[in-house]
Amino acid sequence: MLTYDMTVTLIVLGVAVIFLITNALRNDVVAVLIILALTLSGVLPVQEAISGFASTTVLIISCMFIVGKAIIHTGIAQRVGEVIIRRGGRSERRLLLMIMGAAASVGAFMSSTATAAIFIPITLSVAEKTRINPRRLLMPLALAALISGMMTLVATTPNIIVNGILRERGLETLGFFSFTPFGILILLLAMAFMLLCGQDMLAPKDSRIERKKSLSIDDLLRHHKIDKQQFLLRIPEGSDLVDRTVARMQLSARYGVTLLAVESDGNGRRRTITPAKPEKVLQAGDLLMVIGSSNQLHTFIETFSLEQVSATASKRRNFFQVVGLAEVMLNPESTLIGKSLKETLFQSTFQSMVLGIRRKGETLTEDVADIPLKFGDVLLVCGAWEDILRLERNKSQYLLLTLPQDYKEVIPAKQKGKVTMIIMAVMVVLMAFSLLPPVTAILAATAALVLMRCVPLNSIYEVIDWQTVVMIAGILPLVLALQKSGIISLVSDGFIQLLSGAGPFAVLAGLFMITALLGFCLSSTAVAMLIAPMAVDVGLKMGISPQACAMSVAIACSAVFISPLGSAVHMLVREPGGYSLKDYAKVGAPLLLLALLATMFFCWVFYLR
Repeated sequence: MLTYDMTVTLIVLGVAVIFLITNALRNDVVAVLIILALTLSGVLPVQEAISGFASTTVLIISCMFIVGKAIIHTGIAQRVGEVIIRRGGRSERRLLLMIMGAAASVGAFMSSTATAAIFIPITLSVAEKTRINPRRLLMPLALAALISGMMTLVATTPNIIVNGILRERGLETLGFFSFTPFGILILLLAMAFMLLCGQDMLAPKDSRIERKKSLSIDDLLRHHKIDKQQFLLRIPEGSDLVDRTVARMQLSARYGVTLLAVESDGNGRRRTITPAKPEKVLQAGDLLMVIGSSNQLHTFIETFSLEQVSATASKRRNFFQVVGLAEVMLNPESTLIGKSLKETLFQSTFQSMVLGIRRKGETLTEDVADIPLKFGDVLLVCGAWEDILRLERNKSQYLLLTLPQDYKEVIPAKQKGKVTMIIMAVMVVLMAFSLLPPVTAILAATAALVLMRCVPLNSIYEVIDWQTVVMIAGILPLVLALQKSGIISLVSDGFIQLLSGAGPFAVLAGLFMITALLGFCLSSTAVAMLIAPMAVDVGLKMGISPQACAMSVAIACSAVFISPLGSAVHMLVREPGGYSLKDYAKVGAPLLLLALLATMFFCWVFYLR
């Protein structure tokens, strides 16, 4: 017979599940309503209803968002992508293995969704350069990103939640690398499956998909017919440019040369690239990126005894990590119309310089500062990336027409990459050898990343997915209500009766499949919070290692291979890959079976023997 608390809790659970499946309300709103319902109904006192906000699980997850941002902000993930392109060559098999391995490795320390978001443009770039159908690479990428959640304790939220359940019951918790053998084996099986037949299920090897390519900086320069006017020049000792400011030299007015950026020694440290601000003082040894015609360049070089340097793709990429380009089109109400750039003080007002004006299909690049602007003019502007991105705020003056795809590859704090890796390594060591509790180690690493400026201070709170944090803080009390009201005990008893006489493998397989099936329509975080407490209770009552039961649930939460509905990772690759539900099913079903077998094997090795 159901008690009052049981009835109310089941109603709250049912309504919450409906909202989470249908997305009729945002997840964080559902979480707040859960807290209100449990409090107003008297099922939980206020202190217990809001206890989720004080949970170590919530704190760990919040910190891991910041850690993931540091990995992106300092360029660690981007460098991994560059290695893939450089070493993978044109071998599809090698590229597949490198993409999946790199995604699984990076995702071991950040969210699977963020990992997929980072590697999608990298994978598309690899596919385009090697003329490989992106359908054959994007699905393997998504699978590897999901499997990365099986690599470490902090790789995904369900792992942290499951470990928290064990801790709350006073049981031995899972170690930082307890998940790693499971993840590695499942990753190897997934790689083998995709190489043998998985890719051919998605698309024939010789097929290609034409997709619209986003414009790059090179495309913009080519479109404005100044792609052949980029040059790199070095200032030698004794040049008249030494110890002169950019503003004083007036290079554009006197010599028709536009200075974009300067690479300098940086007081004996690593050479740094900075935008060509008016106050910049030029020094011997500086490398200048300039734009100008051949005749203008020749005069400029002769006048200041400069040395021309080969503008390799690598050097140009380094410069365009700092300065960017964009196209803006004047609005009919713009106060710039009828005035020249010199009159409007465009460069000082918008912190960007104009390289060319496109008018009626023709590009004007000479004496642009003195040309009166007209409605419909398209200006090619150049400046520091932060200033380029800020152009969008001036909608009353112009429309940001084209932003090249290169801005997605900008690494804001490239010089902090080594510091970030050291901090991450220390965090892993502290957790792996239990030198500090996981929450303490992660909190210390987060503080170190913030203090060392490995993440932007002004966006720390922006990088945290507060919807996820509030959702977890709201569902944790629901799990507590399920436990206190006796529902979890009742369900676990029913599960035990259903599998009475069955061996431990049948129990673990049952828990795995129940979790995986719920993951088709619910987020893995919600599934972990609902199933993990029951799984641990089942293990305790049936004499099966609760760690094995918890591990089965955790691995199954990341094994969302069949349906894209329960995984943001699959949704990210669905559009660029052109995948259908059938594609996910025919590739995901065999992989789910392989993941189940791998989980059973290692549960036997580590927990059941």
